[in-house]
Amino acid sequence: MDSQEALNCLLEGNSRFAEGEPNHPTLSPEDRAQLSKNQAPRAVVFGCSDSRVPPELIFDSGIGDLFVIRTAGHVLQETSLASIEFGAVYVRAPLIVVLGHSRCGAVTAAVTGQDLDGHLPTVSDAVLLAVENARGESDDIVDAAARAHARLTAHALTQQSSLLRERVDDGALGIIPAFYELETGRVELLD
Repeated sequence: MDSQEALNCLLEGNSRFAEGEPNHPTLSPEDRAQLSKNQAPRAVVFGCSDSRVPPELIFDSGIGDLFVIRTAGHVLQETSLASIEFGAVYVRAPLIVVLGHSRCGAVTAAVTGQDLDGHLPTVSDAVLLAVENARGESDDIVDAAARAHARLTAHALTQQSSLLRERVDDGALGIIPAFYELETGRVELLD
């Protein structure tokens, strides 16, 4: 499966999910037994840890279909980048989707300058460039910044990882920024 075929599968699954007609593939005992031997996911999805944005559900995918990495605000750090590399290089998924979403709490904190405790400022600080890039782009600065953050993160993958850059340059890997709308259940591809 190449990156376009993988993307088509994800978009078909999202359409089923958004229309309320998921088919929940690869969940049978036979599927689990077969998948216990190895994995060959069609895509790596790097998304937010928000409980309302489970990639396996919104893409109507089953066990073994997606290699999922989630952090608050899909903030790229060394361990998340290593996980993405593992899924794309060693497990050989042909596609990476960086999935932002509407009403993201991490983006909202960055937009509002909310005073946060503990390690939480590292998340909102990581989104500040996207907030600056999105200013004036839309009346909804939070969603515009979430879209900008997905684009910036997708771009950063090949800037920060020579392994990913080589696979992209070889045509073996596609990287797509996307945006999930909580209310509609639809995923929008970003340029």
